[in-house]
Amino acid sequence: MPREELKMEGQGSVAVTVRKMNLTPKAIIHQKFGPKACYTVEEVQEPTQSECPGLCIPQKGPSLYRCRLELPDVLIVTDTFKKKKEAEQSAAEMALKKLGIHPATDNPTAMDLCDALVQRLKYLFSEEFLSSSHPLTGHLRGASRRAGDLCGSVPSSVFATFDTKLSNICKSLNPKVDSNPFLALPIITSAATRLSSSVLVSESRLSLQRLSPYPPEVFYSSSVQQSDSSERISVDAIYIPSSLDEHVRQVTLHLSSSGYYMDIIAEKLGVENGDRILLSRTLGKASSETRLYFAAPGYHLLEVSSDPGAVKDNPLEGSLNARASYFCGQVVHGDAIMASLGYTWRSKDLFHENLTLQLYYRLLVSTFPGGTYKLSREAVLAAELPSRFTTKAYWRGSFPKEVLSTFCRLHRLSEPAFSVISLPSPENCLSRVHKKVKLKDTSTSEMECLNERPTNATGETDSMESGSTFRCEIKIYSKRRDLLMECSPTDLYKKQSDSVHNASLKVLSWLTAYFNNFGIPLEQLSSYGENLGIQLYPELFFREFVLYPYVGDNSIGRNAEQKLLESKCADMLYSLSEHGVFSLRVEGCDSGAYPSNGSLLCVSYSVILATEGKEMKELLEQKDEFEFEMGTGAVVSSLEAVVTQLSVGQSALFNTRLPPEYFVLAAGTDSGRILSFMSSHNCYLQYSVSLLHVTEPPEERMEQALFSPPLSKQRVEYAVQHIRNSSAASLVDFGCGSGSLLDSLLDYPISLETIVGVDISRKSLSRAAKILHSKLAANTDIAVKSAILYDGSITVHDPRLCGFDIATCLEVIEHMEEEDASLFGDVVLSYFRPKILIVSTPNYEYNVILQKSAGSQEEDSDEKVHSQTCKFRNFDHKFEWTRQQFSEWACQLAEKHNYNVVFGGVGGTDGVEPGFASQIAVFKSKEARLVEEGASGDGASATGMDSELGYNVIWEWKKSSDEQ
Repeated sequence: MPREELKMEGQGSVAVTVRKMNLTPKAIIHQKFGPKACYTVEEVQEPTQSECPGLCIPQKGPSLYRCRLELPDVLIVTDTFKKKKEAEQSAAEMALKKLGIHPATDNPTAMDLCDALVQRLKYLFSEEFLSSSHPLTGHLRGASRRAGDLCGSVPSSVFATFDTKLSNICKSLNPKVDSNPFLALPIITSAATRLSSSVLVSESRLSLQRLSPYPPEVFYSSSVQQSDSSERISVDAIYIPSSLDEHVRQVTLHLSSSGYYMDIIAEKLGVENGDRILLSRTLGKASSETRLYFAAPGYHLLEVSSDPGAVKDNPLEGSLNARASYFCGQVVHGDAIMASLGYTWRSKDLFHENLTLQLYYRLLVSTFPGGTYKLSREAVLAAELPSRFTTKAYWRGSFPKEVLSTFCRLHRLSEPAFSVISLPSPENCLSRVHKKVKLKDTSTSEMECLNERPTNATGETDSMESGSTFRCEIKIYSKRRDLLMECSPTDLYKKQSDSVHNASLKVLSWLTAYFNNFGIPLEQLSSYGENLGIQLYPELFFREFVLYPYVGDNSIGRNAEQKLLESKCADMLYSLSEHGVFSLRVEGCDSGAYPSNGSLLCVSYSVILATEGKEMKELLEQKDEFEFEMGTGAVVSSLEAVVTQLSVGQSALFNTRLPPEYFVLAAGTDSGRILSFMSSHNCYLQYSVSLLHVTEPPEERMEQALFSPPLSKQRVEYAVQHIRNSSAASLVDFGCGSGSLLDSLLDYPISLETIVGVDISRKSLSRAAKILHSKLAANTDIAVKSAILYDGSITVHDPRLCGFDIATCLEVIEHMEEEDASLFGDVVLSYFRPKILIVSTPNYEYNVILQKSAGSQEEDSDEKVHSQTCKFRNFDHKFEWTRQQFSEWACQLAEKHNYNVVFGGVGGTDGVEPGFASQIAVFKSKEARLVEEGASGDGASATGMDSELGYNVIWEWKKSSDEQ
């Protein structure tokens, strides 16, 4: 950047760094012609060809726009464009070419910019400007009501803040003005000295003043006249101390129509007058008037911390206000006041709005990666940003793409760059037409087969190109266009929007991990990013978020609360206590209708701030109906862990430890009372939740639409009959989930003495334990002597499961990668070696029948579209096999491990195309005896096998000696 030294009249040298002006063609035309440039845009209807010849009803085509630009001696008419702005820019560009103006080579010098700045200031103090509706006119009139020698004096910071053109010139002269508003003041002061005949410059007070008073007929004209009332107005604002040892608090500003509000704010900050007050950019939504007000530092601080990103070792050195600086992305020194007041384009009166501590903390929460999502659901203490996007029909709240874009805007980053790549259907490159493809370690030949065509991400508008799949890449840039991180996941999706939303969630997941674990080693961050397909550029990234560690104050009540938690959690079930749940109480009758992963749940809940030992409670959050998809992390872990234990109609009351303080204060309305509670009492959160109803996942809905009883029940009954006919004494269910098979077995007279379940979901195992315990305890005549539930992967060895009489694995392998499904087959038949193994999995060929049946009964149009385009029966299926593929897999395993295999199924008719909806393989050992000595499920390890234990016991039940 060229650096020039300019000398202003009556001033010393002022060093400026000229930023290259990247002006649009329209902006350049405005600079050169001003109001003489006249744009006229007309709407043009594109002729449309009717799909029905002879139809008399006129068919309206898409609207296009043509622009006519009139300049002195030049007339431009453009072609048609889809957007008005595009037509106007095209007209301006054509005019520049016709005039021989080349923007790339005609950038203004520093002197040109200073001349423009002087002319702008001259206009702002003119009588013509005072008659306009510009917000600055309110300050000019307000300054006229100041007392003594301050009368008519307008703070220089006001000009830099409220006049966009003047502000842009200052930023062009010194780009650091954008991050440090104080740096604009010497530039404005230097320019104003060239207007010494009409403008009085006060360097000591940092203000400007018109020398000659405005004519009364202009100043008191009806269009600008203010009320003569001396009514006082009280406005609530937020006081943000620079010291992190002090808490943010609410203050009241007492405004008067006979005074100037900048002086009132200065008084509250302990500053001499409003001339020394600086203003930040607006906070929150674009139409907001919420800003930070803070004192201008001394001149000796001009070269200190001129950029928040330059602060590294000790950002709190000197008087930097870390919390305020984080909010606005600008350098804020000393204490600050956040207030929503000022003059606007919409009204000549002073706009004012009360701010609360709750609003402050909601603004803070909105800056977190998932904060916007929490606020969009109005559920700060219940909602979490889900870990994956399954379908638009099940999504609630702001969409991931919108959440990521909002996060970037709030942190003054560039808009995320989404690049959607269209790929031909995998069948052109891979032999299996229905496999979900992931481009991992793609070979050269495969890459040649992928015809990548970048397309634009269009939000919720899906591109359903026949035979295509999509993946999305995202790049995050700073405002200076430095690349901070890029995400290039390999997952492919049928819908373009699905690829965009899931890629956005990967970026947000990584950002959440960083925000929740600030100080985590870079190696761990990079490793986690690699798993998500994220490449990080650490030095540039950390520069943008250097102030984040200083915004949260979570010290209130934490030590006392943690002590309380430890005493409450001592004897709780691990699967709940690991989520911070204690004092769980379930009410209501068990209806038997439990939710499962992929279900859409509707609950009612309330969250109360409670204190230990005292009847002091404060309602923080409440919802009569709240929907979320189970298994995607759409609610806080403690709430989901409890809801999975409930059946429809049941309620639960449970306590959890306090989340970070800002979440509690963002949820509750009475911030003063909440702060008092947390600072003086042992506090915790008390949740009350009721499960109202459950919408089953797509797979179950499709199956229920065609089969009665449901296919899931038919599968269980098929397995139950084989188990009863086998006269087995021991059974292990691999991937037992919530224990539906084990539960059903206990309804029949059985020979089983030992039953075991294995699963990787502790929440499902907890629900299975609850169901099995209630049945086993109530039925003393049952033959079962022991029941155990293990937490672990079914591809891992554990000698305690060797040699069981019978093993089952119902609708599990399709949730694994294909190579893991093959590994499971090898492990179970070579290591565990049950006498009988029953495996079921969906028949891919039957999907078209299921989807048609579900589609005919579907009321939700979006869900109907989804069902018709869904590749597999459920979103988390990694593959689904045809009958031939399932047969090949099973026969190879049987031959390899000395088993016989026969095939069957449920749903459909044997021998009638396309076979059974659920295909089942029953493996039987060719050996005449049980595999190992004493191998009837007593846990003896197989000869020569590794004795290391691979599973953790989650729940165990043994029949008492009296019952036996």
